[in-house]
Amino acid sequence: MSTLTKRILSALVMAPVALGAVWSGGIWYFLFVSIVGLLMAWEWTGLTEGNPWLAQMWVLAAGVFVTTTSAFAGTPGFVAVAVLVTGIVCAGIARVRTRNPVWAGLAIFYIGLPVAFLIILRNDTALGLEAVIWLLLVVWATDVFAYFAGKSIGGPKLAPKASPNKTWAGLLGGIAGASIVGAVVAAVLNQESMAFLAILSGVLAVIAQIGDIAESAMKRHFNVKDSSSLIPGHGGVMDRVDGLVTVVALAGAIGWYRGGMDEAARGILIW
Repeated sequence: MSTLTKRILSALVMAPVALGAVWSGGIWYFLFVSIVGLLMAWEWTGLTEGNPWLAQMWVLAAGVFVTTTSAFAGTPGFVAVAVLVTGIVCAGIARVRTRNPVWAGLAIFYIGLPVAFLIILRNDTALGLEAVIWLLLVVWATDVFAYFAGKSIGGPKLAPKASPNKTWAGLLGGIAGASIVGAVVAAVLNQESMAFLAILSGVLAVIAQIGDIAESAMKRHFNVKDSSSLIPGHGGVMDRVDGLVTVVALAGAIGWYRGGMDEAARGILIW
C-alpha cells in the first residue's frame, strides 16, 4: 500500500471521528480531546528523550488529564495549577536524569494549554461549536492554500533550515485561504465584524505556520522524521496538530480574556 493511499484511508477514518466529537460536545468531546492530549504526551517524551515510557511521561499524562478535566469542570484555577506543577515536576525528573529538563518542562505548556482551551471554547453554550469549527477550518484552509500556492508559485523559502518545503508564496496563500474562511464564518453568523474576523483569521494562519515550522525544527533538532508512527501515512498526532495547537492557544487566550471561561467562544468570535 502506497503512502498516499495510507494517508487517504487514515484521513477518512480520523476526520469523521474528530468532527463527530466536536459536533457532539459534552463528555464525548472531552474524552476525545483528552485522548489526543495523552497521545501527544507519549509522543513528546519519546521524541525528546528517546523513550516514551519514562517517569515524566506518566507525570505529563496525569497533568494533561487534570488540565482537561479542570477545563471541562470549569475550574480555571486548577488548570493553572496543573500546568505549573506538571511543568516543574517533569523538569525536575528530567534534571535528575541529566537529560532535557527544559523540553520536559515545556511539554505541558505545548500540550496542556491548547487541549484545555479546546474544551473551554467548546463549553461555551452559545458559540462553542462554531468557534471550534472555525478554528479547524482556519488551520485546514491554511494548510491547503499554502500547499497549492507553494507548489504552483514556488519562490523564496520561508524557513529553509527548519522546514525546507515552505515558501513565502505558500504563507501568503495560507493567509488568503484563512481570511476567506473568516469572512464566510462571519457571514454565516451574521456578524457585522466580517472584515475584522477575516483579518484575525489571516493572523491565525501565520500562527499556524509558525507552529508547523516550530514542530519541524524540533524534529530536526532531535533528528527524527515524525513524532511517532501512530497514524499510517501521517506520522504522529503531533505532526497533525502542530498548527492547531498554536492557533488554539492564542485564540483561546484571547477568548478567555475577553469573555471569561464561560463565554470564551463569544470572546473570540464577536467583536
